[in-house]
Amino acid sequence: MRRYLPVARQHFLAALAGTSVVVKSLSAAVLLLYLLSFGLDTAYGLGVTPGYLLPPNFWVWTLVTQGLVEERAWGLAASLATLGAAGRLLEPLWGALELLVFFAVVNISVGLLGALAYFLTYVASFHLAYLFAVRIHGGLGFLGGVLVALKQTMGDSTVLKVPQVRMKAVPMLLLLLLALLRLAALIESNVLASYGFGLLSSWVYLRFYQRHSRGRGDMSDHFAFATFFPEILQPVVGLVANLVHSILVKVKVCRKTVKRYDVGAPSSITISLPGTDPQDAERRRQLALKALNERLKRVEDQSAWPSMEDEEEEVGTKADSPLLPNPDAARKGAGQESSLITFQDAPSQL
Repeated sequence: MRRYLPVARQHFLAALAGTSVVVKSLSAAVLLLYLLSFGLDTAYGLGVTPGYLLPPNFWVWTLVTQGLVEERAWGLAASLATLGAAGRLLEPLWGALELLVFFAVVNISVGLLGALAYFLTYVASFHLAYLFAVRIHGGLGFLGGVLVALKQTMGDSTVLKVPQVRMKAVPMLLLLLLALLRLAALIESNVLASYGFGLLSSWVYLRFYQRHSRGRGDMSDHFAFATFFPEILQPVVGLVANLVHSILVKVKVCRKTVKRYDVGAPSSITISLPGTDPQDAERRRQLALKALNERLKRVEDQSAWPSMEDEEEEVGTKADSPLLPNPDAARKGAGQESSLITFQDAPSQL
């Protein structure tokens, strides 16, 4: 194990080298709080305790700090790796400020939703342990958010070749794994809750509220809520999700979004069509460009072999040449022949 620590540290430092001050500051804060956890109960003072978040205590600062608190080595490694991946893959697309906003939105939402879930569990069971013994903290919530963002930006990328696993399937596969570990009592309930609420809150933010140059949110078909589930379950999940969305639109929690398609014509025409989105079009263009590059590469590889068509063209050119010789070539041939053969005048006959 000690042999791989220098290599892991080298890769981590290389990943942080190209990131902004935001990612470096968050990583330093996670590392500092991890070191302080050896002497202090950082999870108690900086993690979300549902009973202390509710009145009359109002420990609201824990909503901001809970995502930075780690008490185990594997949690520290997961948090630092998540921040490094976000800095390398998401920050170039969004910018440092938007990445910081995304980090804050996901962690605050995880704290609020987790506290609400444990409060409802207390109401159903009347066990005070759900209010005062639970500590919601760690970077698994932000890990879920980063995986959702990567599904949005590079969902068709292959993560594993054998068996073939695409990026769009990773968020739910990890959720299933954590659920199985929870059933086996290998992890605590707050770990599963943090990751699950991180998935949900990040999808809601990216789907409806994130501001970008094209407007707000991402209503493309490949980022619908049903696409997180297997294809056999997508019709049922899509029906339920559309019903919930329509209810939220009626109570004005969400607004009805019109999907727009910009036609790249000389006249600036914008047509509103159902099921179309500029991000979908861009995604299809990228896939088409990738397929075209692969075909061109195969054609270039084949062009390295001798082509029979070129030989046939040369034979056809020779066959189509005129039967009469070129006058210039004839004069040239005569000149060459006269230089080799000398004709003398025959003696005149008497």
